[in-house]
Amino acid sequence: MEFDFTPYFTRYEMLVSMVDGIFDRVKDEYPACVTCSQGCSDCCHALFDLTLIEALYINHKFNAAFGRNEQMLEKANRADRQIYKLKKQAYLDHEQGKNEVAILAEMGMERVRCPLLNNEEMCDLYAFRPITCRIYGIPTSISGMSHTCGKSGFEAGGKYPTLNMDKIYSQLYALSRELMVDIQTRYTKMDEMLVPVSMALLSDYDDAFFGFNQEAENTEDGKEEKE
Repeated sequence: MEFDFTPYFTRYEMLVSMVDGIFDRVKDEYPACVTCSQGCSDCCHALFDLTLIEALYINHKFNAAFGRNEQMLEKANRADRQIYKLKKQAYLDHEQGKNEVAILAEMGMERVRCPLLNNEEMCDLYAFRPITCRIYGIPTSISGMSHTCGKSGFEAGGKYPTLNMDKIYSQLYALSRELMVDIQTRYTKMDEMLVPVSMALLSDYDDAFFGFNQEAENTEDGKEEKE
């Protein structure tokens, strides 16, 4: 696919840098509460999804670092199958009328090992890890619901600086939307997609993914019919 993602990746990295700055400020202000340290992999088992721009970015960095490493892709396959089963059960629970908050709470308790986590409990793509991984150790809020790492020293009900993830996601969606407009894909809702890290590693973000090959095939089919 002949498209330069660099400008969008650069803007994404600017957002990452801002988020890292927020994390560092909270850590400096509450050093006893932010307990993140080398070897702690608690956040590497959490369930979360990536926006399109994040998925494209981590896929690009993974391929540049490891190519299509079969062993790592097999780990991604295993994680993706496990996540699929959990999401399918959550969907069934929702269809059967189970409370959405309860479903989300149960999903938040599930543990799936990230395929980028190596045998030394270190991230193989740490420098390019997603935003969710970067802010895991500080208080955050999503849709009015607060979250804090269970291993941190932040106490429930305490008043701490809290990162509003709704604003971060808004910027990620906006960047994904702008990218899709510039790519001119026929899949107009692609900018709204969310995928786990495992799927981001497994996907081939090529012409077929963005629908370009299909457009070409349709054009060729039209020519053949006219002939």
